[in-house]
Amino acid sequence: MHKIVLNNGFETFNDFILNIQSNFHDNSQSIHKARNELKILQHNDSNTIVKSFKVPNILRKIIYTYFRDSKAKKSYDNSLRLQHLTPKPIGYIEFFKNALIDDSYFISEQFEYDFTIREPLLDDNFEKKEEILQTFSHFTYELHQNNILHLDYSPGNILIKEEPNGFTFKVVDVNRMEFRELSLEDRLKNFNKLWANNAEITTIAREYAKICNEDEDKCIEIALH
Repeated sequence: MHKIVLNNGFETFNDFILNIQSNFHDNSQSIHKARNELKILQHNDSNTIVKSFKVPNILRKIIYTYFRDSKAKKSYDNSLRLQHLTPKPIGYIEFFKNALIDDSYFISEQFEYDFTIREPLLDDNFEKKEEILQTFSHFTYELHQNNILHLDYSPGNILIKEEPNGFTFKVVDVNRMEFRELSLEDRLKNFNKLWANNAEITTIAREYAKICNEDEDKCIEIALH
């Protein structure tokens, strides 16, 4: 037994996703493996990112079957809400065993990024570092203005591609999100998982203050705190 949901325009992925368990198992292009695993899988001429979620224990199986959305569904639904701020979602599938959710996968288009925010944060001599951090402030402001709070806003989840006219940012790992009106403190606290040094946080907070027309010193003080 399974449940499959496809985004509009991706109906041709139906058979590919129905066979995702064998496709995933047979593919060796793992790009991340911890509790969950990510792999690059190709369908026709498209590269996809497939996230396989760890099979939950029996208690969580009951919770995700009857009381809460699965992580695959949350990832898909949240990606739809974020629209162009995250790689385009293709769909998700949940497999059931003994009437309880067992295996689940979230599938999105691959975003061909050049680096994550981690690299400029760790390298003092990273090319165009200040421009990247300032653009990152604008990207984060757009998230916040859409009442989006990414609860795992860490360096590896912020992807960056250099374009002829600047930088494009995308966020991933979006199953843990809050959607609500955000205070200034909420917004600046959202930078706390970057593990950036004081100078970098100051650059980010100063630019953020300019965008939202807030006092720079106040924003820097909150962000550093």
